[in-house]
Amino acid sequence: MIERIIGKEAPKFTMIAVLPDKSFGTVSLEENMNNGKWTVLFFYPLDFATICPSEITTLSDRYEEFEKLNAQLIGASTDTVYTHLAWINTKRKDRGLEQLNFPLASDRNQLVSRRYGVLITEEGITLRALFIISPEGILKYEAVFCDDIGRDVDETLRVLRALQIGGLTVNCEKQ
Repeated sequence: MIERIIGKEAPKFTMIAVLPDKSFGTVSLEENMNNGKWTVLFFYPLDFATICPSEITTLSDRYEEFEKLNAQLIGASTDTVYTHLAWINTKRKDRGLEQLNFPLASDRNQLVSRRYGVLITEEGITLRALFIISPEGILKYEAVFCDDIGRDVDETLRVLRALQIGGLTVNCEKQ
């Protein structure tokens, strides 16, 4: 039986990542919590995959909107940081990311994806998934998708705003 994680303390994590300035560093849930930030953690199967570039570059292009909502985006896959950097250094016209405004983390040891229940063990990759975690470290939202479905940035922003307002809303107007 799968245990519910929504509404509970989110699994803590620290991962090595390629930072927006293309250097290597670490990202952690605890750091975001200490800074009073919301965490938007999303997983994708593999670098250089078909759907991934458009959704990830759209998130990056709209990063300021997440920043205004006091949220830190973190992308993660089981690829290495070296593969992440190669993908970031690839131009968008060639199916690359070119530049990111948020960290791209490596879950090479598959611990974080396993804790969040999105690891496809037999393939060593993750499902597409998105988690929104409050500054207090409570997992507030989870969306897990089949590999062939991308994420909607407008919907992610709507959900984040609704969680921050604390009310039951269908369509939050932009603040």
